[in-house]
Amino acid sequence: MIHLQTSEGKRSIHISKSMPVFAVGDWIVLDSAYSFIRPLDRFSLFSRKAAGTKVSSQLIASNIDTVFIVNSMNQDFNLNRIERYLALANEAGVDPVIVLTKLDVCENPDQLFEQIKGMASFLEVIAVNCLDAESASQLDARCVEGKTVAFLGSSGVGKSTLINTLMGEHVQNTKAIREDDAKGRHTTTSRSIHILPSGGLLLDTPGMRALQLANCEQGIEETFSEISELANRCRFKDCQHENEPGCAVRAAIEAGNIGERRLSNYIKLMKEQELNAASLAEKRSKDREFGRHIHTYKKSKLGKK
Repeated sequence: MIHLQTSEGKRSIHISKSMPVFAVGDWIVLDSAYSFIRPLDRFSLFSRKAAGTKVSSQLIASNIDTVFIVNSMNQDFNLNRIERYLALANEAGVDPVIVLTKLDVCENPDQLFEQIKGMASFLEVIAVNCLDAESASQLDARCVEGKTVAFLGSSGVGKSTLINTLMGEHVQNTKAIREDDAKGRHTTTSRSIHILPSGGLLLDTPGMRALQLANCEQGIEETFSEISELANRCRFKDCQHENEPGCAVRAAIEAGNIGERRLSNYIKLMKEQELNAASLAEKRSKDREFGRHIHTYKKSKLGKK
């Protein structure tokens, strides 16, 4: 069963084997009896390697115009995590906006702003108090009719509270974070779509404790564009940016133009996506081989009748 948001309200339809795999945000065509006809083409798609040891790709959301990458201004503030989400957004071709929550309890918001702007000066960064409607209204320019926005972030960063404030009503459950380590529990357990008062669409996702990247090379390159550009100037094409002579990236670090943390995260994400992409490709190859064996077996059984 899949749940739909239609022009005439919420509906549900049964899933059949002939249907494609859907992502939240997909647009589909129904007939007058609300029977499935076909999906419309996606213009953007978020996906990740499925959590845990399972070797498969998981669809997160589709047809998103703007993604709000939510991070709280407390002990959970994490530049590496923000870069990970940015890579995902850039790979999907979606406009990212960094939303910093807990403004009401943060003592140094300007310092955190500068850290993010240090990654890329053109990034749009908004700080909000999730409980205050006037503060949350800074997001209104993106939440307009005809557009779809999505919220991505870890558990406990305030996504559900912010969504309730934007909606003007209680649509998502919320839970307090633990004060000792600022960690939150999952309050959103499934992906959902809501119609904003403006007429725009809002998509919420469960907090993701693990966001494994796969087939995301272009998104990472775009997120770390200054490193990617410098890497093209290295003496060796396979430069690992460690101790190789003629490394333009190391030279930039020694000159103070790039931080060691940023390079380390770039290398980590690149290696991660390459490993996961190879694992997914190997699984697809094995699945195809298994399918061929089944097809051959069925043909041989039919031939004996």
